[in-house]
Amino acid sequence: MKEYDIVVIGSGCGLSIVAKALERNLRVALVAEKYLGGTCFNVGCVPSKTLIYTADRVLQIGEAEKFGIGASLSSIDFGAIMERTRGNIKRGVEFQREWVEHTGNLDFYEVRARFAGDYLLETADGRQIKGGKIFIASGASPAIPPIDGLSDVGYLTNETLLALTERPESMVIIGGGYIAVEYGHFFAAMGTKVTIIEMGESLVANEEPEISRLLHERLSSRMSVMLSAALVKVSKNGTLCTLRTRTRDGMEQELTAEKILVAAGRKSNAPSLTPEATGVELNEAGYVKVDEYLQTTKKNIWAVGDATGRQMFTHAADREVEVAWHNAMSEEVGAKRRKMDFSLVPHAIFTHPQIAALGMRESEAKTGRKVLVGRALYSDTVQGDVRMEQEGFAKALVEKKTERILGFHIIGPQAPELIQEVVNAMTKGLGAKAVTESIHIFPAMSELIPEVFNNLE
Repeated sequence: MKEYDIVVIGSGCGLSIVAKALERNLRVALVAEKYLGGTCFNVGCVPSKTLIYTADRVLQIGEAEKFGIGASLSSIDFGAIMERTRGNIKRGVEFQREWVEHTGNLDFYEVRARFAGDYLLETADGRQIKGGKIFIASGASPAIPPIDGLSDVGYLTNETLLALTERPESMVIIGGGYIAVEYGHFFAAMGTKVTIIEMGESLVANEEPEISRLLHERLSSRMSVMLSAALVKVSKNGTLCTLRTRTRDGMEQELTAEKILVAAGRKSNAPSLTPEATGVELNEAGYVKVDEYLQTTKKNIWAVGDATGRQMFTHAADREVEVAWHNAMSEEVGAKRRKMDFSLVPHAIFTHPQIAALGMRESEAKTGRKVLVGRALYSDTVQGDVRMEQEGFAKALVEKKTERILGFHIIGPQAPELIQEVVNAMTKGLGAKAVTESIHIFPAMSELIPEVFNNLE
């Protein structure tokens, strides 16, 4: 058995903890069976955004005519696009592997492991690892719904689709969340006939209803979107898959597709660690229970990133690492512990149009308080009008009594960049006036943000 000061399980945001521990000259063990660099870098946000950037360029060419520009798309080299994406991943992983394998005070266990006792891990090849402090960053993986025949015909996930070398002629996407709509955008731009099947009544159901409706409308012009429908059976018919769907009112429909992409949510990887063996409890969904300081139910064991099931975004995980590491070291340096504030985590969806949001939705904000609501169209600004963006908009929710910003929502070009001003204000505890009283460049798209707050009512 080898003993370490720090044991890190997972090599996504877990690598940041490793780096912090090594800066203190601590003995560190990194345990990660696969995806060195984590989900985001290997099969998540980095490769998907590489592909989506290409899709955005395709749509720009298609929209050029409305600006009086004659442009046409002559060809798309799908294989080259995918190979470029895989190449980027490969170079990044090779760089990380070089660092991990040649850094002193660090042992890398690239193997499956599980807890076998208090602060004790046992690897699949029989080695035992004990840690004074342990950080669980085990992540999540695609959830596969129990659909009759699905496992027999074969399917893609956000992980396996990156191996594609040829463009599918047709694709059914199961699910209507952010992975589904982002990849729906990409494959439709590549020329694939896309059908999204969502059991719920709206796409991206966690967004404001009017944002979900506009996204549905815009995507429906490029692909088929089936809401309140479930996929009940799949079979293989030559090179095509035959799919039977059923709506809530019992109507059945049959369709065919070359490929099926499952984007029906995520599931925790933590249960495979048997964390109960060391006193770490999981919730009903299998995610690690943590308190507001990100400590688990076992002292000296913390959990970060997707392992907690809270705000499953890379930027959230990065902040969780900072909080958890500070708290793990706080007793040694006599510092006050910090809380993780998940209410200040923004998110974005890189479809077309883009979406970004932070804080409460209107229905939540109006529970037990008086709220001012502000709205503005992109076209209310000069740059929005110049870009002929007629439908995109932003929405603010502000507590009337305190002028505290409760939430902000955008759908339209540059939404992830535009919302950062609001993120900064909310993080600093500043109200709407902090935005409206600051000078914004004219004419810039950033004028949209104060325009929204000036329309509060």
